[in-house]
Amino acid sequence: MKTTMKAAVHRSYGDENAIKFEQIPVPDLKANEVLVKVSAATVNRTDCAYLTGKPAIMHLVAGFRKPRNPITGSDFAGIVEAVGEKVSRFKKGDRVMGLETDQCSSHAEYVIIAEDRGIARLPGDVSFAEAAASMEGAHYAYNFIKRIPDIKGKKVLVNGASGAIGSAGLQYLKYHGANVTAVCRSAHDEIVRNLGADEVIHYDKEDFTQSRTTFDVVFDAVGKSTFGKCRRMMTSQGLYISSELGPKMQNPMLALITPFKKGQQVKFPIPTDTNRSIRYILERLEDGSFKPLIDREYPFDEIKKAYQYVLKGQKVGNVLLKYDG
Repeated sequence: MKTTMKAAVHRSYGDENAIKFEQIPVPDLKANEVLVKVSAATVNRTDCAYLTGKPAIMHLVAGFRKPRNPITGSDFAGIVEAVGEKVSRFKKGDRVMGLETDQCSSHAEYVIIAEDRGIARLPGDVSFAEAAASMEGAHYAYNFIKRIPDIKGKKVLVNGASGAIGSAGLQYLKYHGANVTAVCRSAHDEIVRNLGADEVIHYDKEDFTQSRTTFDVVFDAVGKSTFGKCRRMMTSQGLYISSELGPKMQNPMLALITPFKKGQQVKFPIPTDTNRSIRYILERLEDGSFKPLIDREYPFDEIKKAYQYVLKGQKVGNVLLKYDG
């Protein structure tokens, strides 16, 4: 094994131009850790927040003046290269997938993760590309969807149904028996219908908040709407869930206040238990009810192009990085 590795490093906040490739030491392996040679990873919304330091609240977790962790990357798929002396669940040569939403530095040739954190073996027929694309967005989608009580038969609107979170959430909702209306660009109509959408609203042609249909749940998977705008099309006991803080960072506060009132509720789930998410995702991959949506792939050497594309905010599903070998 090499003692140094190629890594995409950003020493300051910025756009894709803040990234530089560096040869850095491969970190020492602790007794409970697994070293993985990365074969695929995604560039996602979480990674972009860590790269740019936006929204400003990201500085509280990523570093106040400069990035605390200069290597981005929150998910990965690859092959176990080595294990610590106390590791029992994995061995060298295992094909694995993993996730750390507070950054595991997977935009490098190798990644290290504790065996009891977000890591699992790949099913035999799942490729590295599919595995990596089944991590970050699918994890968030599961943590939002599981907050919906008694999903079967409910009418759910998914805003941003062609994104990484929305496309996974749409498929989970259909698995659990919901009736799903998907909101997307008109160009993506066929994509979301193939994922199982019962109805489709094209946001580039009409305002989905003016829909005459009443929904039990509005799931804003891109965080571009608000509870206030969506209330009129929600049932009296309707539920609003967003993947973002909201334009005035109101969603966490609304999630605290609305449970004390009768009627419509806001939930702002904080994803927890990454291992449980991965188990759920693997179950859906294996029973065929979930297939990650992949927009495009870039070689690791072209990570700047991948970030440039994702930062435009128009990706469909997941954007992958493919590593040599």
